[in-house]
Amino acid sequence: MTKGLPDPPASLTTAPTSFSTCESSHPPLFSVRPGVDLEDALVHLSTLLRGAYAANLKATELASVTCCDLLLGNDHGLESATAVVEALLNGLEAQRRVPDR
Repeated sequence: MTKGLPDPPASLTTAPTSFSTCESSHPPLFSVRPGVDLEDALVHLSTLLRGAYAANLKATELASVTCCDLLLGNDHGLESATAVVEALLNGLEAQRRVPDR
C-alpha cells in the first residue's frame, strides 16, 4: 500500500533547562518548561530581549563615558540577538504560509 500524504513535520518544542543559580551558590530557582512550542518560546524570547535592550539603552544615557562604551557593546549584542530571533520567527511564519506539495 502506498501512502498518499506525507507525515506532518514534527513539532519542535523546548527541552527542560534550569537557570538562576547565583553563580552556583544554590540549586537553580527557575526553569524553562519542556514541551513549549518553538514559536511560543521565540516570541517570549523576543519580548525579553526587547526589555533588556530598553534597559540597556536607558543605562547608556545615565552612564559615565567608560561604562557607556561597555553598554554600547552590550547594545550591539542585544540588537543582534533580537534580529536573529525575529528572523527565526519570520522564517517559521513564511513556512506556514507555503502550501503543502
